[in-house]
Amino acid sequence: METLRWEKGTLYLLDQTKLPFEEIYLPCRKWQDVRQAISVLAVRGAPAIGVAAAYAVVLAARACCEKGQDDTFLADLTAICKALDAARPTAVNLHWALTRMLAAAGEGGTPQAITARLEEKAIAIHQEDLAVNCAMARFGADELGKSGKKLTLLTHCNAGALATAGVGTALGVIRELHRRGLVSMVYADETRPLLQGARLTAFELMADHIPVTLITDNMAAWTLKTKGVDAIIVGADRIAANGDTANKIGTYGLSLMARELAIPLYIAAPASTFDLSITDGSQIPIEERNHDEVRSFRGVAAALPETPVFNPAFDVTPHENIRAIVTEKGIIHRPDAVSVPAFFQH
Repeated sequence: METLRWEKGTLYLLDQTKLPFEEIYLPCRKWQDVRQAISVLAVRGAPAIGVAAAYAVVLAARACCEKGQDDTFLADLTAICKALDAARPTAVNLHWALTRMLAAAGEGGTPQAITARLEEKAIAIHQEDLAVNCAMARFGADELGKSGKKLTLLTHCNAGALATAGVGTALGVIRELHRRGLVSMVYADETRPLLQGARLTAFELMADHIPVTLITDNMAAWTLKTKGVDAIIVGADRIAANGDTANKIGTYGLSLMARELAIPLYIAAPASTFDLSITDGSQIPIEERNHDEVRSFRGVAAALPETPVFNPAFDVTPHENIRAIVTEKGIIHRPDAVSVPAFFQH
């Protein structure tokens, strides 16, 4: 099952809102189709959003070419990229991919030549994501598997193949540990309000025959205390220069539980998820989503329609609560304002 594929000028996105019960691909022939898919979480996960956005720029460039106004081509393309960037404000991979695509467009040439170059760049970003995930999986498995014992792990949301172009970040590490015979059990938080852990993570792990047990989010503390969990591993959507990490809402709470119970918390994220332009997590924009996501699920009401709701999609885990960050370039142990920038200077 592919998260996305580029075929004859059309981007096909696996509609993750329909999983695990239906496997439906959305054909995106216009950049607006991709923006809509990103907004409604048909495609989700910071790395996958970045790849999808890169292809959206190709579709946008083709639309700009069709206008026949060569003198406004780059300005029009830049405006479209700004609109795409606003679709998910927290996930920095979206901005990272769009910045790379605009840089490629700025290398000059006719609109047709630029469009061809943009397609090559989008394909390269797609292929890079696969390679990055594989490298991250190896580094993470080396780090967590040092003892050689079979591990009991807990994860939150979905940081798997469905959140990337393939393999996954946190689940990529788990997959590699499983391949080495080092996974005893994975506890997967259901992840309210959209149940990515239940619908996606449990689904992925079961498909790979990796032992998994689904729990509700409010069972996590007791599970950590009573089930012998060795480590928590999750993904990330943006990481500040001091190591503060934005991830799916609920991760901050897990980090407090982990600190209380002396259980290490690991983050698995590619270098593209780091935003060294911000000093700490207080500067990370937190997306607040539609209140009906909390008041109902898939059309079934759980509260009165006038019930007030607070629905942040992410929270920020302070770097002090993180044992290490796993990247495709290696491990950042005890991330802070010194170790994170130093890691990227090598």
